[in-house]
Amino acid sequence: MSSDTVLVIGLGNPGERYTGTRHNVGTDTVELLASRFGARLRPDTKTSARVDEVRIGGHRVALAVPTTWMNESGQAAAALVRRYHLEDWSKLVVVHDELDLPPGRVKLKSGGGLAGHNGLRSLTQHLKTQDYLRVRIGVGRPPGGPDKGADWVLSKVPKAARVDLDIGVVTAADAVEKIVTDGIDAAMLQFHTD
Repeated sequence: MSSDTVLVIGLGNPGERYTGTRHNVGTDTVELLASRFGARLRPDTKTSARVDEVRIGGHRVALAVPTTWMNESGQAAAALVRRYHLEDWSKLVVVHDELDLPPGRVKLKSGGGLAGHNGLRSLTQHLKTQDYLRVRIGVGRPPGGPDKGADWVLSKVPKAARVDLDIGVVTAADAVEKIVTDGIDAAMLQFHTD
């Protein structure tokens, strides 16, 4: 039985050490959506994620944040996909950080490559597809070149730089709502205007 639920997964790393890092903007977005809709993301050991369900524009939406490490996110994603009987990959929305976009810039994508992102690599390995929807939040390129990427996304963000990321998180949450209510094409039209 196929589900009408839209599953939104925010990628990040668990624990206080990673709160507020660039790598956790996906988690931040799902937590913002949860607060907007009065949800409480509760730990669920069966899916290795913090999960709750909300209604957005009449649609049932499962909000989830894996409690695994980023590079093991696919374990949680696969368990969540099974739980919600997802068969249509356009009903899976993954929110994540993106080095190739300027800080705070949000772009939407249906399917595509992994761009060296370990969370997406894990999802693709476990789900055996890259056809899920992505809400990508720019965190900018690390000074010092691409080999500094891990330090860049895992380090705490200075207050001034955090402003752009916070704007991106709000925009990403708005984009998720638009995807749920009106579909990916309408959301791209609205959020790709610049």
